[in-house]
Amino acid sequence: MPTALPSRVRAPYVGTPLQAAVRLAENGPHDQYVIYEQEGAWWYAGGVRASLEVDRDHATLDHRDERIRVPWQDDPLAAVHDLLAKLPQQDWRVYGWAAFELSYALAGEKEGLGTAPLIRLVLPCSEVRITSDGAELRCADEADAAAIGAVLGAEPKPFTAERAPLDIDLAEPPGESYQEAVKQAVAAIRDGDLQKVILSRAVPVAAELDFPASYLAGRMVNSPARSFLLRLEGVEAAGFSPETVVEVTADGRASTQPLAGTRALTGDETADTARRTDLLVDPKEIYEHAISVQVAWDEMTSVCAEGSVRVEEFMTIKERGSVQHLASRVGGQLPHGDSGPWPALAAVFPAVTASGVPKAAAYRAIREIERGPRGLYSGAVLTVGSDGSLDAALILRTVFREQSDTWLRAGAGIVGQSTPEREFEETCEKLRSVSRTLVEKRTDPQSA
Repeated sequence: MPTALPSRVRAPYVGTPLQAAVRLAENGPHDQYVIYEQEGAWWYAGGVRASLEVDRDHATLDHRDERIRVPWQDDPLAAVHDLLAKLPQQDWRVYGWAAFELSYALAGEKEGLGTAPLIRLVLPCSEVRITSDGAELRCADEADAAAIGAVLGAEPKPFTAERAPLDIDLAEPPGESYQEAVKQAVAAIRDGDLQKVILSRAVPVAAELDFPASYLAGRMVNSPARSFLLRLEGVEAAGFSPETVVEVTADGRASTQPLAGTRALTGDETADTARRTDLLVDPKEIYEHAISVQVAWDEMTSVCAEGSVRVEEFMTIKERGSVQHLASRVGGQLPHGDSGPWPALAAVFPAVTASGVPKAAAYRAIREIERGPRGLYSGAVLTVGSDGSLDAALILRTVFREQSDTWLRAGAGIVGQSTPEREFEETCEKLRSVSRTLVEKRTDPQSA
C-alpha cells in the first residue's frame, strides 16, 4: 500500500536563500545531497531513501532492503518511469543527473557506452524548499528536522579574504590541441552530412576545492537559468546552467530553451553593447542558432500534440555570467497518457546546443574527435515529481570532481564557417564563468 511522506512544516532561516542552501550542504546532516535552484527557489534534497540507477543494460531501484533490477531494451527512460511507479511513497520527488552518454542509449548506439552509470536519481530523506518567503521542510524523522532547522537558523559565515578565488590557467595541457580538433570538425562538416557539432575540452584543476564555497561565490556573479550543487555516490558538481534541456509542468506543458551564438560579457557596457550588436547580425552565429531551433522544433513536434508546438521566443539575448547568448524557446503540449514527462526528455536529450546537427552525425564526430566519455558534462541535472512535472538543467559552466580529479569543461558550436582561434577563445570565455570564482578548501581545521 502506498505510504505518505511526512507533512511539510515551515522554519525560519538566516541570510539569503542561497546562503541557507549552501549552509545545508556544508553543515547539514547528509553526506549526499542535491541543491537545485529553479525560478527563485532553492531545493535541498538530502540523504537517500531510495536510489535508481541506469547502466548500459539494466535499470535498478534500491529501496530499503529491496532491490528491483530489470533489463531495458529500446528505451531506458521507459524503464525509469516504470520503476519510479513502484515507489511505495505518494507525492514523491526525485533528484539526480543524466550523463551525456544517455544519448547513445536513446539512439540505440550501445557500442558508445562504457560501464559508467547513465542516470542516477535519489528519493531524498529530507527536502527543503527555500524562497524569500521562508523555508518549507519535509523530513523523514524529527532528528533530521531538528538538525536542518539548526543549520537554517545559524548565522552565515562571512566571505573572507582567505576564500579569495583561485587563478586557473585555461591554456591547453601539453599534447592537446583544441584548435586542431576544430579543424577536423570543419573538414568533416564540409565533407559529410554533419552541419554542426559542439566540441569540448577539459581543463584540470590542481587545487583541492571547497565546492559549497565555490558554488556560493559563483552564483553571486552568475545569472543562470538554473544552478545546482550535488554530491552523490562520489560524484560532485557545482554549476550555473545557461539553459534548460526541457521543462514539463504537471499538466503536460513542455518547453525547451536552445541557446546558441555567443559573445563575451565583461561588464564594460559600451563594449558589451557592441558585441551584442555584432552577435545579432553575425551570419555564422545566426546560422548556428537557427539550425538549433529547427532541431528543437522537430523534436518537440515528434512528441507533442499535433498543432500545439510554438516558437515562444526567438533570438533574444540572454546574459549568462561572462558571456551573452542568442536564445529561443520552443514549447508544446504533451498528449494525455501514462508515460509521464519522459517522452519529452527522450525527444530533446541531449540538448542540441551541446551535441550538434544532425545529432547522430554529431555523436560520431564527438566520439572520434574528443578524448573519452563526457560523463555529466552536457548531460542534465534533473528533478522529477510524481505529479508528472520534470525540470532538467543542461550541465554546462560546471566544475566537476570525482575521486581525486577535479576539472572544468567547456565547448563551442562548430559549423562550416568556424575559425579555430575564435572557437578556442569562446571556450575560454565560458570557462571564465566558473574559473574566476573557484575557492580552495581551507586547511585550518577551525574553519570547517
